[in-house]
Amino acid sequence: MGGCWRLAAICPLREVPMRSAILRFDGTVARDPAIESWLAEREGGPLGVLARRWFEIMRACGDEVREVLHDGCPVACLGDAPFAYVNVFQRHMNVGFFHGASLADPKRMLEGTGRFMRHVKLRADTQVDEEALRALIAAAWEDIQTKVMSD
Repeated sequence: MGGCWRLAAICPLREVPMRSAILRFDGTVARDPAIESWLAEREGGPLGVLARRWFEIMRACGDEVREVLHDGCPVACLGDAPFAYVNVFQRHMNVGFFHGASLADPKRMLEGTGRFMRHVKLRADTQVDEEALRALIAAAWEDIQTKVMSD
C-alpha cells in the first residue's frame, strides 16, 4: 500500500475529461421520410395506429424535436440526443425512453431493468392511462433538455 501512495505523490493523476453520458445519433432531421414510411407500413393494424399516435405526441414536444430511424424504429431527439421512441411488435408496441430509469413514474408504467432505458408496453386490446403516458413523454423531453444543457 505504501508504494502506491508514494507513486501517487510523485505522479499525481491528471484530470481526464469525462465522456458525455448522453447518447448521440448522427443524421437526425426535422421530419424523416423513412419514419413516415415506417409508420405508414404499420398503420394497417391497431398497433401501427397507436405507434403513429404516440410518435406524433413526441414530435409535438417542441420545435427542437428531431428524429431518426435507429435500429429499425422511430426515435425522437433533442438535436442529436434521443429521448423517446416507438416500436411495434407482433402482439404489442413499446413507447420507450432512453433515460427512463431516471424518470418519475408514479403510475408504475415503466418496464425494463437496464441501466438507462425503460419502456411502456401497449396492447391493442388494453386501455392505457393516457394522461400518465403523456406525462412520461413530457418528463422525458424536459429531462433530455436538462441533460443537454448541463453536458
